[in-house]
Order: sequence, then C-alpha cells, then structure tokens
Amino acid sequence: MINPDTYRGLAADQRAHQVGDTLTVVVTETARATASANTDADSNTQLGANTQTHNSTHNYALGTTGSDVGQGKTSRAGTLQAQLAVRVVDVEGDGMLRIHGEQTVEVNGEKQQFALTGLVRSEDISATNTILSNRISEANIEFTGHGDVSEAQRRSILYRITRWLGLI
Repeated sequence: MINPDTYRGLAADQRAHQVGDTLTVVVTETARATASANTDADSNTQLGANTQTHNSTHNYALGTTGSDVGQGKTSRAGTLQAQLAVRVVDVEGDGMLRIHGEQTVEVNGEKQQFALTGLVRSEDISATNTILSNRISEANIEFTGHGDVSEAQRRSILYRITRWLGLI
C-alpha cells in the first residue's frame, strides 16, 4: 500500500523537503575584520613670577610640557571551505527546514570536528540537492580541532597568568 503523504515517484524532485531527508551544504565562508585607533594629545602649562627689590629684579618660571601619541591596529581574516551532508531534523510551521550535520575527521592524531545547524528555504535547495552556506538562515558553523597542533596554539597557563598580572 502506498502512503500518499510520503510517496515520491522516480521522476519526482529529489530535493530534501521532509524530516530525515539529507542534503549537501557547500560551505564557502570568508570573514575579514579590521579595527584601528589613533590618539594624539599635547599639553603645555607655564607658570611665571617676577620679584623686584630696590637693587635687582628676579624672574622665576616653572613649566611642564607633555605629549602622548598612540596607535593601535588589529586585523583578522579567515576562510572556510568545505562540503557537509546534513539532515533535515524538523520542518517549521512556515515550511522552513531545520538542518543539522556533524563530521569528524582524524589525520595524524589531530581530530577536526565540523558542525552546522540552521534554517533552509526549500526553494534555495538546488536541483542537485545542494545549498550554499550563505543561503542558510540562523546558520551556526563550528570548526574545531583537538590534538598536538591545536594544543600548541593554546597559551600556556604561565603565559596567561603573567599576562593577567600585566607583566607582559
């Protein structure tokens, strides 16, 4: 017996549209941020006094001058390119598809984990059942690593303490 709610013919559109369906997300994310600040302050204070007696005149002066110039700049750039199969985990009331997918790859003891969640409009899914990551609403994309390489990039406890104390 065929269930008309779930039946899809061989020639029917094979794009994801219900809970349990899978689709491929093509992740192409590029982020760049730059911030800079400049400060320049000058100050000058002069104080003078004159005294005069019958025989002589004395001039006294006291002055301070200060200058402060500072610059700061920070920039960050990142690029992530990947493909990830995700599954439709819910269909919202407005027809949006809630998706979730995870992938773990281990290379030479370095474990890399990739996770993605978000909302997809079914009309944004291509005929090849793929979607670009910039078409995902409420996208949450996480790429993390664990292993020797990742640990080497973390700051040591000694470094963090001396930084917190303001010693470096």
